[in-house]
Amino acid sequence: MSGRAFLHTPGPTNIPDRVLEALRRSATDFLSEDFIGLADRCQIGLQAVFGTVSPVVIYTASGHGAWEAAFANLTAPGDHILLPATGLFSMAWEEMATDLGLVVESIPSDERRAIDADRVVDHLRADTAHQIKMVALVHTETATGVTSDVQSIRRAIAELGHPAMVAVDAIASLGTAPLLMDRWDLDVVIGASQTGLMCPPGLSFTAIGPRALVQARTQPRASSYWSWARRLEGEFYRRFGGTPPVHLLFALHEALAMIADEGLDRVLSRHARLAGSVRAAVDAWAADGNGMEFNALIPAERAEALTCVRTPPGVDAEELRVVARDHFNVILGGGLGEKLAGRAFRIGHLGDLNEPMVLGALGGVELALAHCGVPHGPGGVSAAIDYLQADSA
Repeated sequence: MSGRAFLHTPGPTNIPDRVLEALRRSATDFLSEDFIGLADRCQIGLQAVFGTVSPVVIYTASGHGAWEAAFANLTAPGDHILLPATGLFSMAWEEMATDLGLVVESIPSDERRAIDADRVVDHLRADTAHQIKMVALVHTETATGVTSDVQSIRRAIAELGHPAMVAVDAIASLGTAPLLMDRWDLDVVIGASQTGLMCPPGLSFTAIGPRALVQARTQPRASSYWSWARRLEGEFYRRFGGTPPVHLLFALHEALAMIADEGLDRVLSRHARLAGSVRAAVDAWAADGNGMEFNALIPAERAEALTCVRTPPGVDAEELRVVARDHFNVILGGGLGEKLAGRAFRIGHLGDLNEPMVLGALGGVELALAHCGVPHGPGGVSAAIDYLQADSA
């Protein structure tokens, strides 16, 4: 198929030319002053994106690796954690915690609403023995397109006085939505390279607050590779658990420079603007009560990173996604998890994107809807254009 594909999955995302060029650099001596300086600048850039002055550990791993690192450093087998359900990815963390011998206390969810701070507090209030060592929160659930107010949840936990660490999965929200680790008093925040940071998959990040560092040093060391202490102390190469991922760090350095050049506030504003245009299109497609709808029921909880769209009953959303990809060159995310597989598609609007790219993708989706005979209201692309015009006025 001629032309470039419109990649609109919520990860991996488009890799800018500047980042691709960085990957073409020759390998180098990772103990040279130049490379150590580059790694230091990556640390500073990540701290800015996380909103923290605390250290950020870089793992050569997917986001799952950074989550396992949080469990390895802050818990021991038999410890209790509280994990509010948000969708497929919260279930994945629950499975991991169970495999590691942790006792998971879960708060059920319909996967269409954000985490309820009151339910979290009620659960912790009942934990009078303070068995729960960690509250693990997904900021933006990539499977459902719902963003939770982790700042309010953290504030409520602090007011209750429960000592549990608060760890946040920001894999989909990092660089796409406001995230202020220090101001929100979060203990651990986890990110990854392939979403808002516009890099290839392969790196994950753990920002570690002061309380988490203290607790990690009192835990029996169950892991060498994941250990924060080993990463933060000693010779340079220990930062990466061995040979640094040189070319991925070249890419990360360039991506963080691009974010700094644009300005983080402008990056977040751009994401909000593009997300609003996609939501305007979905509103138009769903306007006549045909059964198409947002998965996220409450508008204020709809993610800036992606939009999860439920298709009308009887429509195979996976067929729609394949048609969009194979006929119209638009790559969408599919429905994930028991409640959404085959019944929803996801439009990613994060990372290296601008207005024409989003409008082109929406046009491809509208063509796919028509091609598959999916009931939908007209004028989704026009609604998106109207939104962008009004927003720029």
